[in-house]
Amino acid sequence: MIPGPIEFDPSVLEKMGQPTLSHVAPAFIESFGRALEMMRNVWLAPNGQPFIVAGSGTLAMDMAGANLIEVGDNVLVVSTGYFGERYAELLKRYGASVTFLQAEVGDVVPLETVETELAKGKYKLMTFTHVDTSTSVLVDAKAMGALAQKYNVLSILDGVCSVAGEEIRQEEWGIDVVVTASQKAVGVPPGLALLVASEKAMNVWVNRKTPVGNYFCDWSLWLPIMKAYEARNPSYFATPPINLIQALETSLELIIEEGMDARFARHERLAKKFREEMRALGMDFIPTSEAVQANTLTAPYYPEGVNGGEFLGKVGQNGVVIAGGLLPSHKTQYFRVGHMGIVSDEHIDRTVAAIKAAFN
Repeated sequence: MIPGPIEFDPSVLEKMGQPTLSHVAPAFIESFGRALEMMRNVWLAPNGQPFIVAGSGTLAMDMAGANLIEVGDNVLVVSTGYFGERYAELLKRYGASVTFLQAEVGDVVPLETVETELAKGKYKLMTFTHVDTSTSVLVDAKAMGALAQKYNVLSILDGVCSVAGEEIRQEEWGIDVVVTASQKAVGVPPGLALLVASEKAMNVWVNRKTPVGNYFCDWSLWLPIMKAYEARNPSYFATPPINLIQALETSLELIIEEGMDARFARHERLAKKFREEMRALGMDFIPTSEAVQANTLTAPYYPEGVNGGEFLGKVGQNGVVIAGGLLPSHKTQYFRVGHMGIVSDEHIDRTVAAIKAAFN
Protein backbone atom coordinates (compact mmCIF):
# COMPACT_ATOMS: atom_id res chain seq x y z
CA MET A 1 0.00 0.00 0.00
CA ILE A 2 2.77 2.42 -0.93
CA PRO A 3 2.19 5.23 -3.46
CA GLY A 4 3.77 3.21 -6.26
CA PRO A 5 4.55 0.61 -7.39
CA ILE A 6 1.03 -0.43 -6.46
CA GLU A 7 -0.69 -3.80 -6.52
CA PHE A 8 -1.43 -4.93 -10.08
CA ASP A 9 -4.34 -6.86 -11.54
CA PRO A 10 -3.41 -10.51 -12.23
CA SER A 11 -4.33 -10.13 -15.92
CA VAL A 12 -1.80 -7.30 -16.21
CA LEU A 13 0.92 -9.37 -14.56
CA GLU A 14 0.09 -12.28 -16.85
CA LYS A 15 1.03 -10.13 -19.84
CA MET A 16 4.37 -9.39 -18.20
CA GLY A 17 5.12 -13.11 -18.04
CA GLN A 18 4.32 -13.99 -21.63
CA PRO A 19 7.05 -14.73 -24.18
CA THR A 20 8.37 -11.44 -25.55
CA LEU A 21 7.30 -10.73 -29.11
CA SER A 22 9.20 -8.86 -31.79
CA HIS A 23 8.41 -5.17 -31.97
CA VAL A 24 7.24 -5.78 -35.55
CA ALA A 25 5.00 -8.76 -34.67
CA PRO A 26 1.39 -8.17 -35.76
CA ALA A 27 0.05 -8.91 -32.27
CA PHE A 28 2.36 -6.33 -30.70
CA ILE A 29 1.60 -3.72 -33.34
CA GLU A 30 -2.08 -4.13 -32.49
CA SER A 31 -1.40 -3.85 -28.74
CA PHE A 32 0.68 -0.70 -29.15
CA GLY A 33 -1.92 0.91 -31.40
CA ARG A 34 -4.81 0.10 -29.07
CA ALA A 35 -2.90 1.38 -26.03
CA LEU A 36 -2.30 4.72 -27.73
CA GLU A 37 -5.97 5.02 -28.66
CA MET A 38 -7.18 4.09 -25.17
CA MET A 39 -4.90 6.66 -23.53
CA ARG A 40 -7.07 9.38 -25.08
CA ASN A 41 -10.10 7.85 -23.36
CA VAL A 42 -8.39 7.66 -19.97
CA TRP A 43 -6.88 11.16 -20.19
CA LEU A 44 -10.21 12.42 -21.59
CA ALA A 45 -8.31 14.10 -24.40
CA PRO A 46 -9.95 12.91 -27.64
CA ASN A 47 -7.75 15.11 -29.84
CA GLY A 48 -4.53 14.75 -27.86
CA GLN A 49 -1.31 13.15 -29.00
CA PRO A 50 -0.30 10.24 -26.75
CA PHE A 51 3.28 9.11 -26.21
CA ILE A 52 4.39 5.78 -24.72
CA VAL A 53 8.13 5.61 -24.04
CA ALA A 54 10.33 3.30 -21.99
CA GLY A 55 11.19 5.20 -18.83
CA SER A 56 9.84 6.65 -15.59
CA GLY A 57 7.51 9.47 -14.69
CA THR A 58 10.57 11.69 -14.46
CA LEU A 59 11.29 10.94 -18.11
CA ALA A 60 7.74 11.98 -19.03
CA MET A 61 8.33 15.26 -17.18
CA ASP A 62 11.67 15.62 -18.96
CA MET A 63 10.11 14.97 -22.36
CA ALA A 64 7.51 17.70 -21.86
CA GLY A 65 10.12 20.18 -20.71
CA ALA A 66 12.69 19.35 -23.38
CA ASN A 67 10.25 19.78 -26.25
CA LEU A 68 8.43 22.89 -25.06
CA ILE A 69 11.24 24.95 -23.50
CA GLU A 70 13.84 27.00 -25.32
CA VAL A 71 16.64 29.00 -23.72
CA GLY A 72 15.30 32.13 -22.09
CA ASP A 73 11.65 31.05 -21.89
CA ASN A 74 9.87 32.28 -18.78
CA VAL A 75 8.24 29.49 -16.81
CA LEU A 76 6.06 29.55 -13.71
CA VAL A 77 6.39 26.48 -11.45
CA VAL A 78 3.64 26.11 -8.85
CA SER A 79 4.87 23.70 -6.19
CA THR A 80 3.22 21.75 -3.38
CA GLY A 81 6.21 19.63 -2.39
CA TYR A 82 9.30 17.73 -3.46
CA PHE A 83 8.26 17.09 -7.04
CA GLY A 84 7.48 20.71 -7.82
CA GLU A 85 10.99 21.56 -6.71
CA ARG A 86 12.32 18.83 -8.96
CA TYR A 87 10.44 20.18 -11.98
CA ALA A 88 11.91 23.63 -11.46
CA GLU A 89 15.43 22.18 -11.52
CA LEU A 90 14.63 20.09 -14.60
CA LEU A 91 13.38 23.08 -16.59
CA LYS A 92 16.42 25.15 -15.69
CA ARG A 93 18.57 22.53 -17.45
CA TYR A 94 16.93 23.56 -20.73
CA GLY A 95 17.61 27.23 -20.14
CA ALA A 96 14.25 28.28 -18.71
CA SER A 97 13.99 31.35 -16.51
CA VAL A 98 11.96 29.90 -13.66
CA THR A 99 9.72 31.73 -11.22
CA PHE A 100 8.95 29.42 -8.32
CA LEU A 101 5.80 29.64 -6.21
CA GLN A 102 6.07 27.36 -3.18
CA ALA A 103 3.03 26.47 -1.09
CA GLU A 104 3.21 26.20 2.66
CA VAL A 105 3.67 22.58 3.69
CA GLY A 106 0.31 20.84 3.42
CA ASP A 107 -1.39 23.60 1.48
CA VAL A 108 -1.68 24.87 -2.10
CA VAL A 109 -0.54 28.15 -3.60
CA PRO A 110 -3.68 30.36 -3.60
CA LEU A 111 -5.20 30.75 -7.06
CA GLU A 112 -5.11 34.52 -6.56
CA THR A 113 -1.34 34.36 -6.14
CA VAL A 114 -0.96 32.27 -9.30
CA GLU A 115 -3.18 34.64 -11.26
CA THR A 116 -1.30 37.71 -10.05
CA GLU A 117 1.91 36.18 -11.38
CA LEU A 118 0.40 35.08 -14.69
CA ALA A 119 -1.11 38.54 -15.19
CA LYS A 120 2.39 39.95 -15.58
CA GLY A 121 2.15 38.55 -19.09
CA LYS A 122 5.67 37.25 -19.41
CA TYR A 123 5.18 33.49 -19.14
CA LYS A 124 5.27 30.89 -21.89
CA LEU A 125 4.48 27.91 -19.68
CA MET A 126 3.20 26.94 -16.23
CA THR A 127 3.70 23.62 -14.45
CA PHE A 128 1.94 22.24 -11.41
CA THR A 129 1.82 18.93 -9.59
CA HIS A 130 -1.71 17.57 -9.41
CA VAL A 131 -0.92 15.32 -6.43
CA ASP A 132 2.51 15.66 -4.92
CA THR A 133 3.58 12.21 -3.76
CA SER A 134 5.61 13.76 -0.94
CA THR A 135 2.68 15.57 0.70
CA SER A 136 -0.56 14.05 -0.69
CA VAL A 137 -1.74 17.58 -1.45
CA LEU A 138 -4.28 17.86 -4.29
CA VAL A 139 -4.27 20.92 -6.55
CA ASP A 140 -7.42 22.15 -8.33
CA ALA A 141 -6.39 21.15 -11.85
CA LYS A 142 -9.55 22.52 -13.47
CA ALA A 143 -8.97 25.98 -12.01
CA MET A 144 -5.28 25.92 -12.94
CA GLY A 145 -6.15 24.96 -16.51
CA ALA A 146 -8.62 27.84 -16.69
CA LEU A 147 -5.95 30.30 -15.54
CA ALA A 148 -3.50 28.99 -18.13
CA GLN A 149 -6.09 29.50 -20.86
CA LYS A 150 -7.04 32.97 -19.60
CA TYR A 151 -3.42 34.15 -19.83
CA ASN A 152 -2.54 32.07 -22.91
CA VAL A 153 0.29 30.08 -21.34
CA LEU A 154 1.03 26.41 -21.92
CA SER A 155 0.20 24.18 -18.97
CA ILE A 156 1.93 20.99 -17.87
CA LEU A 157 0.19 18.85 -15.27
CA ASP A 158 2.45 16.44 -13.41
CA GLY A 159 -0.06 13.63 -13.01
CA VAL A 160 2.36 10.92 -11.92
CA CYS A 161 0.32 10.29 -8.78
CA SER A 162 -3.08 11.22 -10.18
CA VAL A 163 -3.81 10.03 -13.73
CA ALA A 164 -6.49 7.29 -13.68
CA GLY A 165 -7.19 7.98 -9.99
CA GLU A 166 -8.05 11.65 -9.66
CA GLU A 167 -10.49 13.41 -11.95
CA ILE A 168 -8.67 14.87 -14.96
CA ARG A 169 -10.53 16.07 -18.04
CA GLN A 170 -7.53 17.22 -20.02
CA GLU A 171 -9.22 18.59 -23.11
CA GLU A 172 -12.27 20.08 -21.38
CA TRP A 173 -10.07 21.79 -18.79
CA GLY A 174 -7.62 23.08 -21.41
CA ILE A 175 -4.50 21.44 -19.99
CA ASP A 176 -1.79 21.13 -22.62
CA VAL A 177 0.34 18.23 -21.36
CA VAL A 178 -0.53 15.60 -18.76
CA VAL A 179 2.34 13.30 -17.78
CA THR A 180 2.38 10.17 -15.68
CA ALA A 181 4.15 6.86 -15.02
CA SER A 182 2.85 3.34 -15.39
CA GLN A 183 3.33 2.08 -11.83
CA LYS A 184 0.76 4.20 -10.05
CA ALA A 185 -2.99 4.49 -10.76
CA VAL A 186 -2.52 3.41 -14.39
CA GLY A 187 -1.77 0.00 -12.90
CA VAL A 188 1.26 -1.36 -14.79
CA PRO A 189 4.68 -2.34 -13.39
CA PRO A 190 7.36 0.38 -13.51
CA GLY A 191 9.00 1.22 -16.81
CA LEU A 192 6.68 3.38 -18.92
CA ALA A 193 6.71 7.16 -19.29
CA LEU A 194 3.27 8.24 -20.49
CA LEU A 195 1.96 11.60 -21.64
CA VAL A 196 -0.71 13.19 -23.79
CA ALA A 197 -0.04 16.55 -25.47
CA SER A 198 -2.67 18.96 -26.79
CA GLU A 199 -2.79 20.30 -30.33
CA LYS A 200 -1.62 23.66 -28.96
CA ALA A 201 1.42 22.07 -27.31
CA MET A 202 2.31 20.18 -30.46
CA ASN A 203 2.05 23.40 -32.50
CA VAL A 204 4.37 25.21 -30.09
CA TRP A 205 6.85 22.37 -30.46
CA VAL A 206 6.60 22.39 -34.27
CA ASN A 207 7.34 26.12 -34.32
CA ARG A 208 10.29 26.14 -31.94
CA LYS A 209 13.33 27.97 -33.26
CA THR A 210 16.07 25.72 -31.86
CA PRO A 211 16.66 21.95 -31.81
CA VAL A 212 15.36 19.99 -28.82
CA GLY A 213 18.21 19.76 -26.34
CA ASN A 214 17.67 16.10 -25.44
CA TYR A 215 18.11 13.48 -28.14
CA PHE A 216 16.13 10.67 -26.51
CA CYS A 217 13.22 12.96 -25.59
CA ASP A 218 12.87 14.67 -28.96
CA TRP A 219 9.30 14.41 -30.26
CA SER A 220 10.56 14.58 -33.83
CA LEU A 221 12.01 11.11 -33.24
CA TRP A 222 9.07 9.72 -31.26
CA LEU A 223 6.05 11.18 -33.03
CA PRO A 224 6.57 9.10 -36.20
CA ILE A 225 6.72 5.98 -34.03
CA MET A 226 3.43 6.81 -32.30
CA LYS A 227 1.75 7.67 -35.61
CA ALA A 228 2.98 4.46 -37.23
CA TYR A 229 1.81 2.10 -34.51
CA GLU A 230 -1.54 3.80 -34.21
CA ALA A 231 -1.94 3.27 -37.97
CA ARG A 232 -1.00 -0.39 -37.29
CA ASN A 233 2.39 -0.17 -38.95
CA PRO A 234 5.72 -1.12 -37.34
CA SER A 235 8.41 1.50 -36.85
CA TYR A 236 11.65 1.90 -34.95
CA PHE A 237 13.61 4.50 -33.05
CA ALA A 238 14.44 2.61 -29.85
CA THR A 239 13.29 -0.88 -28.93
CA PRO A 240 9.95 -0.59 -27.13
CA PRO A 241 9.29 -2.47 -23.86
CA ILE A 242 7.10 -5.13 -25.45
CA ASN A 243 5.63 -6.79 -22.39
CA LEU A 244 5.03 -3.52 -20.57
CA ILE A 245 3.08 -2.10 -23.49
CA GLN A 246 0.98 -5.25 -23.74
CA ALA A 247 0.35 -4.99 -19.99
CA LEU A 248 -0.61 -1.34 -20.50
CA GLU A 249 -3.15 -2.35 -23.12
CA THR A 250 -4.74 -4.75 -20.64
CA SER A 251 -4.78 -2.23 -17.79
CA LEU A 252 -6.28 0.51 -19.94
CA GLU A 253 -8.99 -1.93 -21.00
CA LEU A 254 -9.83 -2.54 -17.34
CA ILE A 255 -9.87 1.19 -16.58
CA ILE A 256 -12.18 1.98 -19.49
CA GLU A 257 -14.42 -0.96 -18.62
CA GLU A 258 -14.87 0.45 -15.12
CA GLY A 259 -15.61 3.91 -16.55
CA MET A 260 -13.75 7.09 -15.69
CA ASP A 261 -16.49 8.65 -13.57
CA ALA A 262 -16.95 5.42 -11.61
CA ARG A 263 -13.20 5.13 -11.15
CA PHE A 264 -12.86 8.68 -9.86
CA ALA A 265 -15.75 8.09 -7.45
CA ARG A 266 -14.26 4.82 -6.15
CA HIS A 267 -10.92 6.44 -5.39
CA GLU A 268 -12.64 9.30 -3.58
CA ARG A 269 -14.84 6.99 -1.50
CA LEU A 270 -11.98 4.73 -0.42
CA ALA A 271 -9.70 7.66 0.39
CA LYS A 272 -12.34 9.20 2.64
CA LYS A 273 -12.95 5.85 4.31
CA PHE A 274 -9.26 5.44 5.08
CA ARG A 275 -8.90 8.97 6.46
CA GLU A 276 -11.94 8.51 8.68
CA GLU A 277 -10.30 5.42 10.16
CA MET A 278 -7.06 7.34 10.75
CA ARG A 279 -8.92 10.22 12.41
CA ALA A 280 -10.60 7.70 14.69
CA LEU A 281 -7.10 6.70 15.80
CA GLY A 282 -6.34 10.34 16.61
CA MET A 283 -4.18 11.12 13.58
CA ASP A 284 -3.83 14.37 11.70
CA PHE A 285 -2.54 14.77 8.13
CA ILE A 286 0.02 16.74 6.15
CA PRO A 287 -2.73 18.40 4.01
CA THR A 288 -4.22 21.26 6.00
CA SER A 289 -7.83 20.68 4.96
CA GLU A 290 -10.07 18.08 3.38
CA ALA A 291 -10.33 20.32 0.30
CA VAL A 292 -6.67 19.67 -0.58
CA GLN A 293 -6.56 15.95 0.33
CA ALA A 294 -5.66 13.63 -2.52
CA ASN A 295 -7.70 10.54 -3.30
CA THR A 296 -4.72 8.46 -4.42
CA LEU A 297 -2.69 8.57 -1.23
CA THR A 298 -2.83 9.79 2.37
CA ALA A 299 -0.04 11.29 4.49
CA PRO A 300 -0.85 11.00 8.21
CA TYR A 301 1.40 12.34 10.96
CA TYR A 302 2.65 9.78 13.45
CA PRO A 303 0.90 10.04 16.79
CA GLU A 304 3.01 11.62 19.50
CA GLY A 305 5.60 9.27 20.93
CA VAL A 306 5.52 6.80 18.02
CA ASN A 307 8.87 5.76 16.53
CA GLY A 308 8.34 5.84 12.77
CA GLY A 309 10.82 3.12 11.87
CA GLU A 310 9.46 0.70 14.43
CA PHE A 311 5.89 1.49 13.43
CA LEU A 312 6.50 0.82 9.72
CA GLY A 313 8.20 -2.45 10.61
CA LYS A 314 5.28 -3.60 12.75
CA VAL A 315 2.79 -2.77 10.01
CA GLY A 316 4.93 -4.82 7.64
CA GLN A 317 4.89 -7.75 10.04
CA ASN A 318 1.12 -7.67 9.75
CA GLY A 319 1.29 -8.18 5.99
CA VAL A 320 0.94 -4.61 4.73
CA VAL A 321 3.72 -2.42 3.31
CA ILE A 322 3.37 1.34 3.70
CA ALA A 323 5.85 4.15 3.05
CA GLY A 324 7.70 6.57 5.28
CA GLY A 325 7.85 10.31 4.79
CA LEU A 326 9.53 11.85 1.74
CA LEU A 327 9.43 15.61 2.25
CA PRO A 328 12.90 16.41 3.70
CA SER A 329 11.65 18.94 6.26
CA HIS A 330 9.10 16.51 7.71
CA LYS A 331 10.56 13.14 6.75
CA THR A 332 10.48 11.57 10.23
CA GLN A 333 7.11 13.05 11.23
CA TYR A 334 4.70 11.22 8.93
CA PHE A 335 4.05 8.18 6.78
CA ARG A 336 2.29 7.62 3.45
CA VAL A 337 -0.32 5.12 2.35
CA GLY A 338 -1.15 4.70 -1.33
CA HIS A 339 -4.69 3.71 -2.29
CA MET A 340 -5.00 3.74 -6.05
CA GLY A 341 -5.45 1.48 -9.03
CA ILE A 342 -7.24 -1.76 -8.19
CA VAL A 343 -7.58 -0.76 -4.52
CA SER A 344 -10.73 -2.07 -2.84
CA ASP A 345 -12.51 -2.00 0.50
CA GLU A 346 -10.60 -5.16 1.40
CA HIS A 347 -7.27 -3.39 0.85
CA ILE A 348 -8.37 -0.50 3.06
CA ASP A 349 -9.69 -2.80 5.79
CA ARG A 350 -6.50 -4.88 5.87
CA THR A 351 -4.36 -1.75 6.00
CA VAL A 352 -6.36 -0.23 8.83
CA ALA A 353 -6.17 -3.51 10.76
CA ALA A 354 -2.38 -3.68 10.29
CA ILE A 355 -1.95 -0.07 11.48
CA LYS A 356 -4.12 -0.69 14.54
CA ALA A 357 -2.17 -3.83 15.39
CA ALA A 358 1.12 -1.90 15.11
CA PHE A 359 0.01 0.39 17.94
CA ASN A 360 -0.59 -2.54 20.30
